[in-house]
Amino acid sequence: MRRRSLLLSAGIVAAGAATGVGYWRWQDFQSRASYPGRDVGHRLRDLKPSQWPAPSADYTTDVLIVGSGIAGVTAAWRLAREGHTRFALVTGPEPHGNAASGTAGVGGERLRYPTGAHYLPLPTRESFHVRTMLADFGVLQGDPDEAAPAYDERVLVHAPEERLYRDGRWHDGLVPESTPDLARFIAFVDGLRDARGADGRKLFAIPTAASSTDPRWTALDALSFAAWLDREHYVDPALRWYLDYCCRDDYGADARHVSAWAGLHYFASRDGLARNAERGAVLTWPEGLDALATRLDDAAFAGRPDGPHPLRLDGLVLSLADTSGGVEALCATVRGANVSTYRVRARRAICAMPLFVARHVVAPLASDGFDPTRDQPPMAPWLVANAVMNRHPDEAPGPGLAWDNVLFGSAGLGYVVSTHQEIRVAPSVPTVFTAYRALADRTPDDARRWLEQASASELGDFASEELRAVYGYRFAPCVERFDITVRGHAMATPAPGFRDRVGLAALRAADGPILYAHADLSGMSLFEEAAWWGWQAAGRLLGERPGANIA
Repeated sequence: MRRRSLLLSAGIVAAGAATGVGYWRWQDFQSRASYPGRDVGHRLRDLKPSQWPAPSADYTTDVLIVGSGIAGVTAAWRLAREGHTRFALVTGPEPHGNAASGTAGVGGERLRYPTGAHYLPLPTRESFHVRTMLADFGVLQGDPDEAAPAYDERVLVHAPEERLYRDGRWHDGLVPESTPDLARFIAFVDGLRDARGADGRKLFAIPTAASSTDPRWTALDALSFAAWLDREHYVDPALRWYLDYCCRDDYGADARHVSAWAGLHYFASRDGLARNAERGAVLTWPEGLDALATRLDDAAFAGRPDGPHPLRLDGLVLSLADTSGGVEALCATVRGANVSTYRVRARRAICAMPLFVARHVVAPLASDGFDPTRDQPPMAPWLVANAVMNRHPDEAPGPGLAWDNVLFGSAGLGYVVSTHQEIRVAPSVPTVFTAYRALADRTPDDARRWLEQASASELGDFASEELRAVYGYRFAPCVERFDITVRGHAMATPAPGFRDRVGLAALRAADGPILYAHADLSGMSLFEEAAWWGWQAAGRLLGERPGANIA
C-alpha cells in the first residue's frame, strides 16, 4: 500500500523496529556537510546598509522575479510560455532551492541524486497548472484535463515501490497488516476524497486554494491532528506512529504540531489518476524534483528568436522596494571575501523568496499586511543525507531493495534509492541512498541551534542512524562518501490555525507593484502549492483575474 492511497484493506503491525545504533567507528566513513545559503545569508543579513558597496551595474526590465525555487521558475516559465520574455530572475543563494540536486562520479558513472524533494504524486485535475507543465515536458501524454491521462513510464515509480523494516526483516508496502483502527481510518478518508462542502468545492484539494471553505470542515484547522485522533478514538499505537510519519514526511512535524485539517488533507487531497498506473502512484527522477525545476528553468530562458531574451542574474536580493516608477532591487553577489552589488529596476516584481527571508528584504511587506510575529509559519529544519555507494550492502530477509525504504517505529523518514528508475536487469552498481530526517523531536529553534553547533561527524551519525540500523557493519564499507545537506528552514509546517493567518491571506491577494509567490503562502511546502503561486503571479501580470481557473 502506498503511503497516500490508503484505499485497499491493509494495516500496520504493532511491533516496532529496533532503532538503536552501534556506530562501528573502526570502519567509519567521513561525513561532509553543506549549508546552502546559510553563511552568505547570515553575512549579508548582518551587514549594515552603509557597509554594502556601491552598485557596479544597473539592469532594467519589465518584470523582476526574485528567487529561483519552484515558485520563481514556474512564474518565469509561464511568462515565457505566453510570449512575455522581458523579465529578469535573481537566482538567490541556491538555484532551485528545496528542489536542488547533486552529482557524484563513482566507478566511471555519473550519478544524480536529490538534495531536496524527490517525488511528485500524480497531480489531480485541480492541479491543472502542474498537469500543463508536465504535458509541455512530455511527462503527461495527451490531454492534461483528462481524468486519467497517461504518463511517461520512465518516471512513474517502478516496482518494488515501498517496503517497511520491522523485527529485523523487510515487509512489502508501508502498512502490511490490518488493525480495526486502520480499517476505520481508511474508510473515513476514502469517503472524504470526493466529498464536497456546502460551497460545492472538494473538501480537500490541491492547490489548497481550491478547497472548500465550508465552516464545518475548516473548523478542523483549530485542532491539532493528534487532538482530532484522540477525539475520534484512534488509539492504536502502530496507526499513530504511521500518521506521525506521514506528517513528518510532508510537514516536518508530528501530529501534535500539525493542524487536523492539514493531517486529513495529506490523505484526502491526493486522488490523481493515470491510465497506466495505479491510484496513489508517484512520479520520480534520480535527481528528484530538480528534474522539473531544470526543465522549467530551461524553458523559461530559451528565449525567442524575434524578441528580447530574459535575464538570469546570480546573487541575493538585499532590498526590494516599490518606487514612483515601479520597483527597485539592490542585489549582491558574494565570491569568497568579495561582495559586489548591482541594481535592477522593473515595472513590477514577483517575490518568490521564503517569507522568513522576505521579511528582512521586502520593504512593503508590512504595508501589504504581513506581520512576522503573527503570520510567519513555523519553519521545520531537515537533513538530506546522500550515501554515495560503490556497491549494494547485503539485505536483511524479506523483499529486496525498493524505491522507498522505511523503518517502522523510527523517528526518521527512511531512504530512497536514486538509481531505482534506471531500467536494468540487475540493480545499478554504484548507487546513492538518500536518507531524509526531519528534526521533529525538538522545537524548530532548538533544532537549528543544534545544527549550528554540531560537527560534520555528529551530523553524519545522526543522518546515517537508520541506514546503520538496517545494515549494521555491512553499510560503512560500501560508502564512497556521505554528503549531508542541512536545511535549517526547509519547510513551512501547517500548525493549528494556519489557514486563518491573515497576513498570508493579504499577501495572496496583493496586487500592487510587488506580487508574492511561494509555498509559504499556502502554509505547507508542497511542489504543487509553490507552482500554483508562481502560476498565479505570472497570470496577474498577464492580465488574468486572481484565482482564475479554481474549480
